[in-house]
Amino acid sequence: MPAPEPTGPLVTRASLATDLRALGVEPGETLLVHTSLSSLGWVNGGPVAVVLALLDALGPDGTLAVPTQTGDLTDPEGWGNPPVPRDWWETVRATMPGYDPATTPSRGVGVLPETVRIWPGALRSAHPHTSFAALGPRAARIVDGHAPDCRLGERSPLARLEELGARVLLLGAGYDACTSFHLAEYRVPFQLEDAGRPGPAGWHPVTEVAITADRFDELGADFERDSPVVRGRVGAADTRLFSLADAVAYAQKWLPAHRPQNE
Repeated sequence: MPAPEPTGPLVTRASLATDLRALGVEPGETLLVHTSLSSLGWVNGGPVAVVLALLDALGPDGTLAVPTQTGDLTDPEGWGNPPVPRDWWETVRATMPGYDPATTPSRGVGVLPETVRIWPGALRSAHPHTSFAALGPRAARIVDGHAPDCRLGERSPLARLEELGARVLLLGAGYDACTSFHLAEYRVPFQLEDAGRPGPAGWHPVTEVAITADRFDELGADFERDSPVVRGRVGAADTRLFSLADAVAYAQKWLPAHRPQNE
């Protein structure tokens, strides 16, 4: 039995760029993008077409940034999705390839960030768990200096994006994917956590701020109610566009009141 035809809508590079401009994406701006590719419809050209459309809307003076996280490069003792047997732990620690910004693939953030990561001219930050990749004239300023003991705080690309007046584009993604809220967690830290342990050569223990995306959907709904958030459609995707600095400032006030124990 033949496979059913896709229901669409049919989306192209040109139609996506038109939708992005109509939403308010401006040439020359800096944009942090979180994407659900499947929400856009049937994209002719897949993630490559989406990246090209974003670059078309931003123009040659604009800069595109995406998260390219690699949370699997951690101690296997803490793995839970899925866990691995205890008797594997030492072998995993001893044989896991180290992080290399040029070759380590992103994981758990979707296909579009990985497409940006390998794009000609893309730069990527040095953090082994929470790196970002960027394309455009401000890419180096965004990714340089990402400290190994600062996943998403003041010495991370999020703080550089805030300095640059970046906006956030949730392209079919929800507020649970909004990494900008994590920068607020560093400014109202609830607790520290051990994010590493002594081990074989190349493993470095660090102490970090405890972060979680729990209740980010609630935080996002309140932020959208109280703040200037542009909403529209790009392809078939429900899309939001807003100031990164506004989101961080709102979260700094919201988190202590609504998540006092970092639930």
